Amino acid sequence: MKKLILWAVLLGFSVLTAIAVASHGVIGIFQYQLANAAGLQVLVDLIIASAFFLVWMWHDTQKRGVSPWPWLILTLVAGSFGPLIYFIVREYKAQNN
Repeated sequence: MKKLILWAVLLGFSVLTAIAVASHGVIGIFQYQLANAAGLQVLVDLIIASAFFLVWMWHDTQKRGVSPWPWLILTLVAGSFGPLIYFIVREYKAQNN
C-alpha cells in the first residue's frame, strides 16, 4: 500500500510540475515565489523542510549502507522528486530483504 501511495504522489506531483513548467518555465516558478513576502515565506519553508529531510536521509542511507550522494544531489537539484524517489526505492529494497 505504501508503494502505491508513493507512486500516486510522485505521478500527481510530476503532472503538476510539468503543467507549471509548461505554463511559466522553471525561472517563472521561482519568480512567483520571490514576488512578495507570502511567496518568499513558502519558499523558505520548503528550504527548511528540505534541509531537515537531507539530514534525515544522510543518516538513513548511512544506516542502510547506501551512498547518500545521489539522493542528496537529486534533492538539491529536483526538490521533492529526490525524497519521493528515495522512498520508493527504499520500499522496494525493504521488500527484497
